[in-house]
Amino acid sequence: MDSSRRKSSPKERTSSAEKNDSENQPPTRKPSTRVKGVINYDEKQAFIALKDELDHPADHQDAPLNELEERLIDLDEETTSLYEDVLVELTEDNFANDPDACTPEEAVNYRQLLRAVGPEEFCKKTIDAGLITVKKLLTAFSIRPPEFLEGLPDEEYFPILTLAFSRELSKRAKLTKFNTIDDVVNLLHKSKNIIVLTGAGISTSLGIPDFRSKGTGLYSQYEHLGLSDPQEIFDIEVFKQNPEIFYTVARDVMPNTDRFSPTHAFIALLQQKGKLLTNYSQNIDNIEEKAGILPEKLVQCHGSFATATCIKCKHQVKGDSIFPDVAAGRIPRCKKCAEGRSSSNKGRKRKVNKDGTERKVRRRPGDFDSNSDSEFDVPLNSCGVMKPDITFFGEALPGRFHDRLSKHDRDVVDLVIVIGTSLKVAPVSEIPPFLPPNIPQIYISRTPVSHVNFDVDLLGDCDIVVSELCRRAGWTLDHEMIPKDQVVDVTTAEGYQSRHVFTQTQPAPSVAPSPTTSGTASGSTSESGRDAKAERDERAASRSSSRKSAGADEAGK
Repeated sequence: MDSSRRKSSPKERTSSAEKNDSENQPPTRKPSTRVKGVINYDEKQAFIALKDELDHPADHQDAPLNELEERLIDLDEETTSLYEDVLVELTEDNFANDPDACTPEEAVNYRQLLRAVGPEEFCKKTIDAGLITVKKLLTAFSIRPPEFLEGLPDEEYFPILTLAFSRELSKRAKLTKFNTIDDVVNLLHKSKNIIVLTGAGISTSLGIPDFRSKGTGLYSQYEHLGLSDPQEIFDIEVFKQNPEIFYTVARDVMPNTDRFSPTHAFIALLQQKGKLLTNYSQNIDNIEEKAGILPEKLVQCHGSFATATCIKCKHQVKGDSIFPDVAAGRIPRCKKCAEGRSSSNKGRKRKVNKDGTERKVRRRPGDFDSNSDSEFDVPLNSCGVMKPDITFFGEALPGRFHDRLSKHDRDVVDLVIVIGTSLKVAPVSEIPPFLPPNIPQIYISRTPVSHVNFDVDLLGDCDIVVSELCRRAGWTLDHEMIPKDQVVDVTTAEGYQSRHVFTQTQPAPSVAPSPTTSGTASGSTSESGRDAKAERDERAASRSSSRKSAGADEAGK
């Protein structure tokens, strides 16, 4: 597992076994026997026949893709890479009321059949038999047929279908015996070594923005910074070149509360009951510590604001010591660097008066006051910039992450719960497929993900979901943010056995965005959220205006 923080690539999710199978295939084309015309075929009767295959599967999981793979062999590397990029862009999980797409039930059947009989036999029983077109079959694997192929022969969709097969077969297979909320409650009762993997979604109820929600997430709100990718805010090379970009955003993600959410309290409750193995947190707000999660039970995968380090001399301080500078919109500088420069200046050549006293330097307006308490009576740019000890893109994750996961947790874990994360950042996104596939995995968030097969999806506000789980488990989850008269309605998503939507019906929430079945995690936009966004925009505009003014002054000198 690569130790540097990065965005997940679709190539990385292709199993090594499949790669080897592909490499062993001779680069020759067989004459195609594929049926070209559409056969008048009864889909319902065909599915009844295919059900027999699912009930008595053959061992074809590692079967080569054969003719489909040969189609990719004919493509150059650049074209293949293009299709892989397209696959990411076309991924979609919601085809509700689309007559040209597979229903959720059909999609589940097709995916199970692919695993049961292997790609070659799967194609014979579906595409070659005229049961379904390649274009429509793409939707069974969460892919929206691309517009640029519209009107072309069906076989033009094969390169994308091949990659869809590879992606599906590289995923962990869902455990079919876990589907209901009662199944989840039973797992909570019997499990003793639970891994909880958390993301920004567990802190949004405290007013801390997440990163990827459209419109309300941090990346959406800072698109005006002019970066080619908003994630460059947390890129280590960008920080080294211009730390002001990060500190434009820092005070919006800097922890400024001693509160913790009901979801944090739920994790602490698991710890109290002796069930928490490890909380792998992607959050940098350090709220887990405030909730009482013990250091030995917590791995802060992306670091936190708890400490800060000078990028020049590596001097480390407590994180809250730089908070005043960050809150004031200043780039925090290293005091130790300043002290070192001040000490070294004592032996420098300098002018003295006739009586032997040091001649005072004539100051100009704007210079530092020599009688001030500032430690920066040396040029600011000679002092290193303090960087919070959070893991930027391009930096290695802490060694404890890999050691604990691979040398301990992987061997003893008996349940995985993923909460409030879309799993878009590697290597944390690789934790679920890295763990043994027979260990049940539960997903809690506003929206589902399509690149990981979880056993049960619990969709809704994280705080609402965990409070209802505790109620059904007979556990007491005391928290000021959980209403005493709370009533939660739970419905099963249409077409799914293992996807359930949680909605608080009493008391009626002031803002209650419904969980969706596609896209990235979405956050609610409250009045305070709009005010916070307006304040951030005003600060950014003010900084931009100041920079332009300074540039104009320089030009006029």
